[in-house]
Amino acid sequence: MVIRPYGYAIWEQVQSWLDTEFKRTGHQNCYFPQLIPYSFIEKESNHVEGFSPELALVTQGGGKELEEPLVMRPTSETMVNHMFSQWVKSYRDLPLLVNQWCNVTRWEMRTRPFVRTLEFLWQEGHTAHSTAEEAEEETVRMIRMYEEFATKMAAMPVVTGRKSKIESFAGADCTYTIEAMMGDKRALQAGTSHNLGQNFAKAFDIKYLDQDGELKHVHQTSWGVSTRMVGGIIMSHGDDKGLKLPPFLAPIQVVILPIGKKEDQLKAVNACAQEVHDALQASGIRCKVDSSTGKSPGWKFNYWEMKGVPVRIEIGARDLETNSCVVARRDKPGKDGKTFGVPVESESLANLVKSTLASIQDGMLEEAKQFRDSNIVDVATYEELKAAVEEGKWARGYWVGSDELEEKIKEETGATLRCFPFEQPAGDGQCFMTQAEAKEVAIFAKSY
Repeated sequence: MVIRPYGYAIWEQVQSWLDTEFKRTGHQNCYFPQLIPYSFIEKESNHVEGFSPELALVTQGGGKELEEPLVMRPTSETMVNHMFSQWVKSYRDLPLLVNQWCNVTRWEMRTRPFVRTLEFLWQEGHTAHSTAEEAEEETVRMIRMYEEFATKMAAMPVVTGRKSKIESFAGADCTYTIEAMMGDKRALQAGTSHNLGQNFAKAFDIKYLDQDGELKHVHQTSWGVSTRMVGGIIMSHGDDKGLKLPPFLAPIQVVILPIGKKEDQLKAVNACAQEVHDALQASGIRCKVDSSTGKSPGWKFNYWEMKGVPVRIEIGARDLETNSCVVARRDKPGKDGKTFGVPVESESLANLVKSTLASIQDGMLEEAKQFRDSNIVDVATYEELKAAVEEGKWARGYWVGSDELEEKIKEETGATLRCFPFEQPAGDGQCFMTQAEAKEVAIFAKSY
């Protein structure tokens, strides 16, 4: 996948927020090799079994056959834990909290840009702790951080919960997820956090000397978000006009279009547009002046709407006479989204633009919430689940079924168990599949 500058700028916005939060919570960035000895992958049996179909192997280097194949990094648990076994010796070395920003390779048979690609960008956090309780606290803390990002920054409401055993990360005791509903109602796993228990610690012999003088294995976590988040933002909010980007993540929050026919008009409106740009930029707003020639105002309107820029400011010759401009919102087409006669005075315009951006952000989140909630159906029987899935909706019902029954649903409907939501209804209920008493509801849906 090639990511052009505008798409990469969205990823940079994702990186910026997450990286700040990682560091605020005590995590440090580092880097691990992309090529991993195959023997490392084999050390954790569930891990190698889960990733084996997706591995890309390097068998030659420097014109010679390698003694041992090298795996193109599908994820870094094995390489990280090889190093952790050398770094962790005492309880004083814990907790160990690291993160890396990198690319990974997974041999996908059917690719989809930003959602499922052979190579993608991501961050992967890896931590080691002295107790199981600390590891679980870290696992939940990070999925909640992803939840906050999706909701607060991406205006993408998610269902946060626990994966089933079948859907959990290979080698994890437990996987938590944020699941987002796309515009076509399919589910997208937008971020995961794994409690690895002591599985990798035992495979890689990661022990520390505790305060009581006893050697103990560490408890671990790993967690990650990828460029799939960019795909989620596109598919959650996009419409027939193109992208519709949440203002908090949009690389360009405001585009300023000077409009004039005569040369003297263009000179004057361009100068005013630049002044507006400088004032907005000074107030922390990401903006751009489009003073390009050879294209009509209508063409430019459509172009920047397609790019998903949240706010457009139009400055024409008549606006100069009243020292004003027109402010148009991407989320409200036509005259309903336009405010005429807005003064171009620096402070008042900056305040208006900021409040408009905040209003758009809130509106996009609310619209996405209403769409999601209206397409989740509570089911009490398997027939009701099949009907809901057939309509393209998410099915939510009490579940205590076996792994075999979960696979049966997948085979017969194409829906998978997305998660057991953290937010559960009060009281127990009957499993829609077995009619046995169940303590939790689960969500089933078709997914990417």
